Amino acid sequence: MSEAIYQKAIDAIMEADQKLALEAVRQHLDSGVDPMELMNKGFIVGISKVGDLFGSGKMFLPELMLAAEVMQAASQALNQAMPAGRESGYAHIHITAATVKGDIHDIGKGIGIALFRANGFTVHDLGRDVEAEVMIDDAVKNNSQIIATSALLTTTLSEQKKLEETLKKAGLKGKIKTMVAGAPVTPRWANRIGADIYAENAHEGVQGVIRAIKEG
Repeated sequence: MSEAIYQKAIDAIMEADQKLALEAVRQHLDSGVDPMELMNKGFIVGISKVGDLFGSGKMFLPELMLAAEVMQAASQALNQAMPAGRESGYAHIHITAATVKGDIHDIGKGIGIALFRANGFTVHDLGRDVEAEVMIDDAVKNNSQIIATSALLTTTLSEQKKLEETLKKAGLKGKIKTMVAGAPVTPRWANRIGADIYAENAHEGVQGVIRAIKEG
């Protein structure tokens, strides 16, 4: 039964079918299984497949946006079903997320945030076209352990480097870890600017943050 529900969740995301997604949520909750099981084995698998299709040119932006909306609705439904007072294993990990200054693309960031929240992280979304100083101010205010940035344009990559430099000047480099992502971002670029985590996709971003937190 569980495997069928997981597949329904995957299909709901890939088909951008919100009604099907909420039906999977209802069936899963009725079974009495941990809500996060459906998220990890169903919806996250589905949104990862959507990301792969988009990256390979087999899915277009409007379809991606619809899938992201269904993912958000499913995340909200499952989060509301969490038992009152339950403490997620990663709820104490705060992440400040933003698309860098000069860049207005935030679809990838939105998917990443949905995955982080689905896994229990506390995410502060600053939106798009955000200055490095604003990200740092927010991270300090909210005690964020991670600042995650996305850049889709090669012309805005320098903003990720600026964030590293600004953290260093503020004496916060190392105290606040950084994650970089986006189409033109590469492991070489991440190493070059001194970023702590490189994420090729949203799923890798979640795993990268978990590793970074465990390593301290």
